[in-house]
Amino acid sequence: MDAPLLFAIARARLAAGEGAIQNVWASHRALGLVWAPNRRAGIEAGFAWIFLLNPSPELWSLHEKHEAYLALKAESKVDLNRKWAAELKGARLEDISGDPRERWIAFDFKRRSVTGRIESMWLSFQAIPGRGGLRLDGVGINPARIGIGVSFPSIQPEVEADTPPMRRWREKWGSEIEVALHGQIPDVLPGDGTLLQRHIAWSIQRAEKLLLQPKKQVQERRLNKERLRLERYGEALAKDRTRHQSMLLLREPAIKLQSELWRHKGATHKVELLDGSHIELPPGQRAEQAVQKWFTSVKKAERGIERVAFLERERLRQIKEYEILSSSEKCAEPMWPSVKEIPTTKKVQEKKKVHSEGKGKRADGKGRAYRSLQVEGFEVLIGKGDTANDNLTFKVANQSDFWLHVASVPGSHVIIRNPDKISELPRSVLERAAELAAFYSKAREGGKVEVHWCRVADVNKPRGFAPGKVILKSYKSMKVYPKE
Repeated sequence: MDAPLLFAIARARLAAGEGAIQNVWASHRALGLVWAPNRRAGIEAGFAWIFLLNPSPELWSLHEKHEAYLALKAESKVDLNRKWAAELKGARLEDISGDPRERWIAFDFKRRSVTGRIESMWLSFQAIPGRGGLRLDGVGINPARIGIGVSFPSIQPEVEADTPPMRRWREKWGSEIEVALHGQIPDVLPGDGTLLQRHIAWSIQRAEKLLLQPKKQVQERRLNKERLRLERYGEALAKDRTRHQSMLLLREPAIKLQSELWRHKGATHKVELLDGSHIELPPGQRAEQAVQKWFTSVKKAERGIERVAFLERERLRQIKEYEILSSSEKCAEPMWPSVKEIPTTKKVQEKKKVHSEGKGKRADGKGRAYRSLQVEGFEVLIGKGDTANDNLTFKVANQSDFWLHVASVPGSHVIIRNPDKISELPRSVLERAAELAAFYSKAREGGKVEVHWCRVADVNKPRGFAPGKVILKSYKSMKVYPKE
């Protein structure tokens, strides 16, 4: 924001008079001053000045219900709000100091305290890109009592020559330069109405460019990433469905061989049925063993197809949610808890579940030896100590379940139940379980950490190893941030 424009807007507000500051909020990159309505200046109730420091130091005027205003206010901190409001709430703008050649301006405020004493304070704004800052000073208080952004001196900087923005203003306005700098020429900003009204329209355009459009682009990238994830997930489910359906083909030979098992008991390699057909037996297996294995595989395939159908319905539901989000014109940031989480459903799904089986109890008999929660339909178990980790991994978990643990750091064993023995977990489930493994470890405060994962069948505990200590035959790894 050019210094001459900043001064013109500030002086236009000063000339409008009236109106005190009704409310104040502050964050790490913005300060919001909500003005009382000013009918003479054409300013309705609910409009605020926003001193923005990042991504570009600018002075905006937005309504409290505007999307950009709400997004910036959501970043405010309670302690900062309290400090700034204690000094500025109820104050009125009395004067403007500074030089329009330099992007440094001071707003002189005054207010009457509860004791009747007139308090004076100066809000200094340094609008230099990369060095934007705000500071509040007053009579009888320490310098820079309150500040945001880059610290800078309270005194006005010295300006030796005209800056390029000032030269452009001189070329454009000529002899009317002083009138323009005092905010008496609305044409310094495009649009209709007074300069303050044009400032509102200009602020909306800048907010759309600097805040809303980048946020929408980030949301669009997240949507595309989730679409790709769901596509890959669908391909994995299709492969599992094909594998399960191929196992169902074993039903017919198993039934035929079972009906004539009295004739072929103990047979190997190949058997001939009464109808003249032949059945090839698996290498090294007798007929009765083959029948039993085939029926077991068929039952597993039936359960697997049911599970795949459930996961496919869940995937289609998620696709519909993302289609709704994509078609929505207003896709607010709070709708996105995380890239790794599923919007609107994940936190509902992660509810504690009560178990009734006898395995997995603590050694002292107090409660269970592990935590349990649901992540997108998968049960995740988390150990509660070294002995409980061993119990969870080697007594509760099955060989086909998935096992996770933080690399080289003590922590809980995490198990992802896999009753249907699917070949590959959804990436979001695996990442969420890794986040939990990192959180329930001594690396909780260590930033991004590495987590090893494998099948329970690949976890081994040699004799004499301490409780909780294991050896992995093979594993894969990923890096995540600890998150409960």
